[in-house]
Amino acid sequence: MPEDYQGARSSQAIVDAAMNSLRSLVKERLSGKSGSSGYSKQGGGGGGNKNDVVELTDSNFEKMVLGSDDVWLVEFFAPWCGHCKNLEPEWAAAATSVKEQTKGKVRLGALDATVHQGVSSRYGIRGFPTIKIFRKGEQQPEDYQGGRSRGDIIAKALELFSDDAPAPEMLEILSEDILKNTCEDSQLCLIAVLPHILDTGAEGRNGYLEVMTKMADKYKKKMWGWMWTEAGAQMELEASLGIGGFGYPAMAAINTRKMKFALLKGSFSETGIHEFLRELSVGRGSTATFGGGAMPKIHTVEAWDGKDGQLPVEDDYDLSDVDLDDDFDKDEL
Repeated sequence: MPEDYQGARSSQAIVDAAMNSLRSLVKERLSGKSGSSGYSKQGGGGGGNKNDVVELTDSNFEKMVLGSDDVWLVEFFAPWCGHCKNLEPEWAAAATSVKEQTKGKVRLGALDATVHQGVSSRYGIRGFPTIKIFRKGEQQPEDYQGGRSRGDIIAKALELFSDDAPAPEMLEILSEDILKNTCEDSQLCLIAVLPHILDTGAEGRNGYLEVMTKMADKYKKKMWGWMWTEAGAQMELEASLGIGGFGYPAMAAINTRKMKFALLKGSFSETGIHEFLRELSVGRGSTATFGGGAMPKIHTVEAWDGKDGQLPVEDDYDLSDVDLDDDFDKDEL
């Protein structure tokens, strides 16, 4: 906040007051106080939370950024820079959106280059604002070449996330906790019901899982959950989704927050699933409400061992003591 000047109106008095204020500011910075140089923690009308912008310093940069498993976009700014002030609400809004969409795997930080000169000089920062991209495991950054609007920043962050993110894990529905933990934090959860192992064998099942894995990788930046179960293992789930009538394999996209789902009506193939998801993404897919309006009961089951199925072994019966009628030609009931 500005302070009112209460001193004399002579040029010397004004210069003395300015120098005193400057010395106080330098003293605060050297003692570790951020003063007004750091990103404000107030809200604002930018649509983002400035707390989602990580305040970086000479002392925490190595650990937070270079030692991180995440991708970072770092803004080097100066408090007096007009362009930096214009960027601040855009950077904050982008930070909030990117945090939500990547679940914290791409992070936005800001460093006051006028205070933390060790890091800024290390990367040759000369103008403000300067934005650098630090990829996971790399010590040398690359220059950010995109626009300065929140939309531009978010688009670049999601591109970086897509480049570095692994495909989502393909999880078998073994318990209620697995389904809940996977689907509650995802906009969509894709659930496949695959034929019984006796119908396809391990090779056939792995073929279906390979199709799902390829599609999960294609849509990985969506951060959707991908799960599967065997036909008959989760009968209540199948019934609530109306899956049984379509045969197997079958697939549903579910939203556990809204208790809504949509069924794959096309082929269980890369093309069929892509068309299914494309229709949903543009709002043309047909959706329905879970049977009963709530998540069905999920049973705890054993994980598939990756092998072909085995028919149950029937007991051998000893028939030596069974008294059989010797007259096999006699016709009687």
